[in-house]
Amino acid sequence: MSEPTSADSAGAPTPKRGSKQQRKGLFARLALFLRQMVAELRKVIWPTRKELITYTWVVLVFVVVMAGLIALFDLGMARVVFAIFGE
Repeated sequence: MSEPTSADSAGAPTPKRGSKQQRKGLFARLALFLRQMVAELRKVIWPTRKELITYTWVVLVFVVVMAGLIALFDLGMARVVFAIFGE
């Protein structure tokens, strides 16, 4: 029922941020990072081959359509600029 408050722990020293007790070595931090990375990659739901092919085609079609729209817009704006300022 009695939880420590900031007043209770006011006299207790806190470790410094860069102290050697807290900080792990370079290889320990690298190993921790790699373990966490592998753990996160295990959570990923990887697409099946069929889904991957479908997603690839969707992206390629979208890119081609957007490139076409931008090209048409660019040609239209070029004609407007030439009409206003001449050649």
